[in-house]
Amino acid sequence: MTQPVPAIPAQDRVLILDFGSQFTQLIARRVRESGVYCEIFPADVAPERIAAFGARAFILSGGPASVTEGAGPRVPQVVFDTGLPVLGICYGQQAMCAQLGGEVSISDHHEFGAAVAEVTDDCALFHGIWPPGAREQVWMSHGDRVTRLPPGFRVVARSEGAPFAVIADDDRRYYGTMFHPEVVHTPHGRQLLHNFTHRVAGLSGDWSMAGFRDAQIGRVRAQVGAGRVICGLSGGVDSSVAAALIHEAVGDQLTCIFVDSGLLRQGEAEEVVKTFRDRFNIRLVHRDAADLFLSQLDGVTDPEAKRKTIGRVFIEVFEQEAAHIGGADFLAQGTLYPDVIESISAHGGPSVTIKSHHNVGGLPERMRMKLVEPLRELFKDEVRALGRELGVPGHIVGRHPFPGPGLAIRIPGAVTRERLDILRRADAVFLEEIRAAGLYDAIWQAFAVLLPVRTVGVMGDGRTYDNACALRAVTSVDGMTAEVYPFDMAFLTRTATRIVNEVRGINRVTYDITSKPPGTIEWE
Repeated sequence: MTQPVPAIPAQDRVLILDFGSQFTQLIARRVRESGVYCEIFPADVAPERIAAFGARAFILSGGPASVTEGAGPRVPQVVFDTGLPVLGICYGQQAMCAQLGGEVSISDHHEFGAAVAEVTDDCALFHGIWPPGAREQVWMSHGDRVTRLPPGFRVVARSEGAPFAVIADDDRRYYGTMFHPEVVHTPHGRQLLHNFTHRVAGLSGDWSMAGFRDAQIGRVRAQVGAGRVICGLSGGVDSSVAAALIHEAVGDQLTCIFVDSGLLRQGEAEEVVKTFRDRFNIRLVHRDAADLFLSQLDGVTDPEAKRKTIGRVFIEVFEQEAAHIGGADFLAQGTLYPDVIESISAHGGPSVTIKSHHNVGGLPERMRMKLVEPLRELFKDEVRALGRELGVPGHIVGRHPFPGPGLAIRIPGAVTRERLDILRRADAVFLEEIRAAGLYDAIWQAFAVLLPVRTVGVMGDGRTYDNACALRAVTSVDGMTAEVYPFDMAFLTRTATRIVNEVRGINRVTYDITSKPPGTIEWE
């Protein structure tokens, strides 16, 4: 019989209310980096959920709505009724002011991008960073502005387009900024948020990954009890760390199912089996289903059709293997916090997607299993830190993200065994060169794409008519936004030369300089 899942300890918790800003997850990242646990709720969340969370402080995010239109989202009244500290950012500041007796108007002077804030007075937010009279770079993104402060507030900083750039009500511990302290373009923003959580709210900042590890092991044991757990293992960071943690919690009650689709990178299947069966001594079922996946993908060229086909086949194979081992009571998934946030915002509730290997397809009711999601409160880099706490090998913890459908979506058009082999070899050369240059850990994701075009080339004394290959590499913190990695030409030339010389079937290599804009959930 399973026991109730213990909640994460309630001390030192901050609740972030999301009004729709593209930067809301960055707020959470900054708060957690300072050792304070926090979560993000939508701004229209039920008051009962806010009260049950047990926050010690609130942060109100920015957002695209306008307070002046009257239909914009409001701050739940329960936030102000608690008497706890509140920090409003951009729209959060405007909504707070409008509801507490101030006034917000449409501004003739919009501010988007870098601006300068002039510090006019001292306050707790500025401790150790902004003395009165300082002029500090900040990042603005607003059209409306506060034109009259609520009773009890005072101005402590202003900018050209925002006369109330930072406001403070010291008695109630309410603060507001028109700029975004969470972005790197506000150089002292991280310390400003730290001052709010530690000096204003008096939080200790003792949340750590070691503590999280111990708490989650206890929660998994309580949830699973004497039940049996199966986990779809891909060898990627998320499923690997989830499997390691659950195994430490319940031991042989966990069985991992590794469905080898034949769409993985070079050597990955062998590495998964060696690491988890031999090193961790985890019960592992390895199903080589490459022929089945390729047969089902025959003639499928549309990217979404590929995803759905792969997802369907994966679930079918996964169910078959689960039946062979006698079924289970729980399904383990490597769901991360960004998945939870995006699912809630997009669908109004938690996802029921099998994420562990292929982030496609639904959880069939016939499987009759409950979910175990030990990573659902963590961001990607926090999962890596947890993996290190659990002793997961560094080459797995630091591995670049890999899409569930694998190499199939890195081959626009038809997927064949021959094209998979060509791409797999080119991708391996690219990653070898990145590692040799000591750049692997500086890059969030790097991979090759086999383009659906063939080009004429001259190699040696003859003409060739072969495939073109594109290389892509980006930097990111948690995959929500990304920028192109700036390789030097010597690296690109060396890598392209190796691919053309060593990979039969490719005679041209290009480098993709596309970045990933904010708000895009998945890179590929």
